[in-house]
Amino acid sequence: MPVTFPLSSAGYELDTSAAAFGFMRSSADSAGDPVELARRLADDGYLYLPGFFDPALIFAARAAITDRLAAEGSLDPAHPSIAAIARPDKKFSYRGDLARHNAAVERVVYGPELLGFYAALFGEEVRHFDHTWFRAVSRGMGTTPHCDLVYMGRGTRELLTAWIPYGDIPLEMGGVMLLEDSHKKSARIKNYLDVDVDSYCENRPKEVEKVAVKGGWSHPGFLSKNPATLRAKLGGRWLTCPDYKVGDFVTFGMTIVHGGLDNQTDRLRFSSDTRYQRASEPIDERWIGANPPANTLAGKRGRVC
Repeated sequence: MPVTFPLSSAGYELDTSAAAFGFMRSSADSAGDPVELARRLADDGYLYLPGFFDPALIFAARAAITDRLAAEGSLDPAHPSIAAIARPDKKFSYRGDLARHNAAVERVVYGPELLGFYAALFGEEVRHFDHTWFRAVSRGMGTTPHCDLVYMGRGTRELLTAWIPYGDIPLEMGGVMLLEDSHKKSARIKNYLDVDVDSYCENRPKEVEKVAVKGGWSHPGFLSKNPATLRAKLGGRWLTCPDYKVGDFVTFGMTIVHGGLDNQTDRLRFSSDTRYQRASEPIDERWIGANPPANTLAGKRGRVC
């Protein structure tokens, strides 16, 4: 389907011609065939599974999220809280706190449906990260293009992300987008993929100050600030979904370039990102435990450069 209105990401207007923009392939027809799913994942770099979850699970999680936001005064009281209309003076992007101690969200991301899916896909018992990334994106810019590996590459690289929307997300609200076949171009971005944002050079005083003392990152994490020029450089199309629905999810690996479309509406866009891997393989210590270190000082790692 052609896009009939402008789309942007990270504030940059995208080329939405057929040569530069498109939509992900659905794998709903193979949801029960892990062999075919593994083949598609290797080929496409992602799996888009519409209608995977019982919508009731997603709506329960959404209600738990909007109840919290309403209680803190972040939603427009002129509308039902479940509609998630933000107050004009409130701006959001990352809200990991909305997923903490939230049983309804945990039921979605760590429940038997998703764990069973990944166990079948990996062919063995799986383990998930204990940290849940959660976004509540208000009107404005989506996430800049990046690969997940630079944030969580200390364990196995055979790690998969699950992106789950908590509400219908039409194009004008944004949603995740992936750069077609970018997982097959790792050699071209090798220097970037070797980055660990929490690693620093012990023999470089400025890095020590920035990372080990102040708790910052040694690298900003993104591959580019401009999704339009990045696509022109790497090739392929930006792929997304014309209308994400409650119950959908997308999974992809650590080296596919992805980002988020900008939200052009007054509604908050909710989504979670969680990670899954074979239980037998090493795991990144920053993202596990009752209180994962994450990107705090406890997660920093020095080396001699």
